[in-house]
Amino acid sequence: MPHFEKQLSTRSIYDGRIVHLRTDTVELENGEQTLREVIDHPGGVGIVALDREDNVLLVRQFRYPFSQELLEIPAGKLERGEDHYVCGLRELQEETGYSAKTFQYLGCLYPTPAYLTEITHLYYARDLTAGGQKLDEDEFLSVLRLPFAQAVQMVLDGGIPDAKTQVGLLRVDALRRQGKL
Repeated sequence: MPHFEKQLSTRSIYDGRIVHLRTDTVELENGEQTLREVIDHPGGVGIVALDREDNVLLVRQFRYPFSQELLEIPAGKLERGEDHYVCGLRELQEETGYSAKTFQYLGCLYPTPAYLTEITHLYYARDLTAGGQKLDEDEFLSVLRLPFAQAVQMVLDGGIPDAKTQVGLLRVDALRRQGKL
């Protein structure tokens, strides 16, 4: 038997630059009602980019909610209605200064499905060509190259806590081991 919840009403709480917060009253399978808090987000893209020496491009940037710098794969927010392939190519170039001849879709992930509508699409980029970064005016980051195997080990050791980076690196690692990349 499939599980479900039926939306009975919705109320907008906050409309921000990036997210929209709403509360929904829903009916549960047993007929009871409860409240769900939902953050609407346009989604994003993350790119696992490898150079000819099998180094992965990572960015180091300060993440305000955690008051620390994090290592992440290059990534960015989708504009509402934007194609994730186009967004991924743009974000790779803007954040790292590189473009990719090969840009392969790896699938998507739901970062926090309990209350967030964000879907993050992942890509594998190779055959890179250097160019210049084009960071947003409020974006400050450093680009690092790490051996791919070292980055995967950092995920396994807890040194990279970012979910999209973990999933992207581990997915590429698994697909390579299977001979699919």
